[in-house]
Amino acid sequence: MVTTQDRTVRAWRDQVEAHVKVAGSGPPVVYLHGAFGPVPDPFVFGLAATHTVYAPEHPGTSPGSPDEIKPIDTLWDLVLYYYELFDALGLESPAVIGHSFGGMIASEIAATNPGRVSKLVLMNSVGLWNDEYPVRNWMATPFADLPKYMFADQDGPLAKMAAAGLSDTSDAAVDGIIQAMWSLACTGKFVWPIPDRGLKKRLHRITAPALIIWGKHDGIIPAQYAQDFASSLPNSRVEILDNAAHAPQMEQTATVLKLVRDFLGS
Repeated sequence: MVTTQDRTVRAWRDQVEAHVKVAGSGPPVVYLHGAFGPVPDPFVFGLAATHTVYAPEHPGTSPGSPDEIKPIDTLWDLVLYYYELFDALGLESPAVIGHSFGGMIASEIAATNPGRVSKLVLMNSVGLWNDEYPVRNWMATPFADLPKYMFADQDGPLAKMAAAGLSDTSDAAVDGIIQAMWSLACTGKFVWPIPDRGLKKRLHRITAPALIIWGKHDGIIPAQYAQDFASSLPNSRVEILDNAAHAPQMEQTATVLKLVRDFLGS
């Protein structure tokens, strides 16, 4: 049985209280979540069967701690904050996995200080821009429309669960939507209005081996971006998954788990 604990550490001149889920045992892996905030993710729990997974909650996205985002003003503040968080957790050079917004932050950490990341996994990562296949502005997309862009199978359980949650008027469901909207604000602070902050000029600095996983049917960040990342990461390989969209680790959990475990163990 996987053991899970909640850790709280302080960083950024002691101004930010960082909430970190820690699960499992084995080699350390950091998992950086997407723009909508921390959500129960079967991939994280599956990976914890073979690794110690550190899943920090982006500042401000932890329920009950909305103001932790305020001391962090710029993208560079955020990257340096994550260096400090790694230090506080005793992580010198872990493998880092980033999904969506988390992929952009993982890339920036690996590019600005290559020694801090031993291996890099990017899943449907934000961070690049191409006018020929623009990134959908998820921050300006109505919540009710998001499931059709995020999930490949609109009749599948994930899409139906998301649609049901959006139509639920219970207090708990409304609180969940409010929390997701605030998480979008906390992450959007570093990407609005478009997710291009010059990462393409820094990707070449990444020395860690990289695995790039993408859902073929992603309606938010088109799958062509997988090759765009790979073209700047010579020590990388790409896996495009059918029957998956913006959250392949949730739609194709077993496949993604095998890919990541094999990559981390190689």
